[in-house]
Amino acid sequence: MDPLIRVVVGVGACEDAPVEELYELVTGALADAGLAPAGVTALATVDVKAGEGAIVECGRRLGVPVLSYGARVLAGVTVPNPSGRALSAVGTPSVAEAAALAALGPGRELLVPKRKSSPAGRPAMATCAVAVCADTER
Repeated sequence: MDPLIRVVVGVGACEDAPVEELYELVTGALADAGLAPAGVTALATVDVKAGEGAIVECGRRLGVPVLSYGARVLAGVTVPNPSGRALSAVGTPSVAEAAALAALGPGRELLVPKRKSSPAGRPAMATCAVAVCADTER
């Protein structure tokens, strides 16, 4: 049986982040990894951000659910790029990477490490990371 590859994009965004900023960041990360947006299984984030407009709309555009995890759960996930800023803002040193990994079970792999959006003339307002997992159970 061929494995089903599950793709989860972990996301983080400021409260007033533009939808296009997050969506372009996500689709760009997927393209760079050779993945199509249609292959995404879910978006994942920290629970306090799950209702943010950009995150909700990005999930709608991709046609996938937004999964959310508590800061304590995400803080328990080992990631390559922890952030003191995220820790002080939402109580976990990682949102995008940790959420993407938390959404997948054994065999998960961080395919695209955390990326920040890069808008002209102002600080980034969105982050994303892509994780994959081969699922042989169907």
